[in-house]
Amino acid sequence: MTPEGSDTRPRDGISYKGIRPHGGRLINRFGRADTKGMPAIDTTTDLAADAENIADGIMSPLEGFMVQQDLDSVVDRGRLADDTAWTIPMLLAVDRETAAAAKDAGDVLLRDPLGNGYAVLHVEESFKLARKDIARKVFGTTDISHPGVAKTISMEGFAVGGKITYVKRPPMTELRRHRLTPVETRDIFSDLGWKTIVAFQTRNPPHVAHEMLQKTSITVRDGVFVSPILGEKKSGDFTNDVIIKSYELMILYYYAPNRCKMSTLHTEMKYAGPKEAIHHAIMRQNYGCTHIAIGRDHAGVGNFYEPFAAHKIFGDYPDLEIAPIFFPAFFYCRSCHTFTNAKVCPHGIEDRETISGTKLRELVESNTMPSKYIMRPEVARLILRMPNKFVP
Repeated sequence: MTPEGSDTRPRDGISYKGIRPHGGRLINRFGRADTKGMPAIDTTTDLAADAENIADGIMSPLEGFMVQQDLDSVVDRGRLADDTAWTIPMLLAVDRETAAAAKDAGDVLLRDPLGNGYAVLHVEESFKLARKDIARKVFGTTDISHPGVAKTISMEGFAVGGKITYVKRPPMTELRRHRLTPVETRDIFSDLGWKTIVAFQTRNPPHVAHEMLQKTSITVRDGVFVSPILGEKKSGDFTNDVIIKSYELMILYYYAPNRCKMSTLHTEMKYAGPKEAIHHAIMRQNYGCTHIAIGRDHAGVGNFYEPFAAHKIFGDYPDLEIAPIFFPAFFYCRSCHTFTNAKVCPHGIEDRETISGTKLRELVESNTMPSKYIMRPEVARLILRMPNKFVP
């Protein structure tokens, strides 16, 4: 069973529009398979989403879930076994019995929580997971108060790895209405005449500091690609519905036509700080972005990472073709009468109207309307009216 050639995306790294995909080739793992009677593994919604991301080429050059050689290399060196940059393990964790049965079967059907088969895993190997070691090397800690560590340590103790053949997309839903593939985004950028595209990664609704960062990007590049992550998040994060609807409204009211495009990325947050910043950059390169905005504490959680650790790590990855743009924190200065940042504003903190994700959540939780210098009134009113604002 191999991916069929009827899919319209190119099969090599030559004819793609825009920047070269990570690893040189945009992966396509779509195909057909006779799954009748095939043994199955039940998976989570987020793992099913990542299988679709692999099939679409969002996670190029991965063609499936990691085998042990790649896993060991990623956690030890931040690179695949062939030395291609990669920082986050992509694993299919199972129990001992399932791992043994899958290895014996060779091909297994992957099913989502509703029982729908979506992909065939061509099992190359099964292996035991050193979960605590993986957590320590990826997240820099084994403290279970870190959500990524807690999830890693609670995984099943074995993994099965191999390439996939993706056989059936999930049905269209409200949350998928903005999902685009790398082939589609590259076509859009080309049709718009964009040569330089800045990706903006987010897991929050837009406040004005984000807007200023994005518009600064548009000023010096052709367009901005807003790429909210929709997937499992930690308790207290904003819900996916809040993020999508607030960005729809922001783009409608406050962005020039054809300078901002949005596509949702359906994967879970890992909260891996600097290593996840590299992971985010790789996926946006595959979408066709030439740059990615990296702000303060990118993909961080609590106080586990230094505020600018995500800036420093890019020095270890000069081979990435997507370029980071490092931004300071934006704020409104009452003396400057404008949105600015500490690099150019001479005034003290008493003149600054600042915002953080934590402060914004506190305002929303108390049903308090944020200042217009923190969040656009239309967006704030929308969020305050929504019934389910936070992940429980």
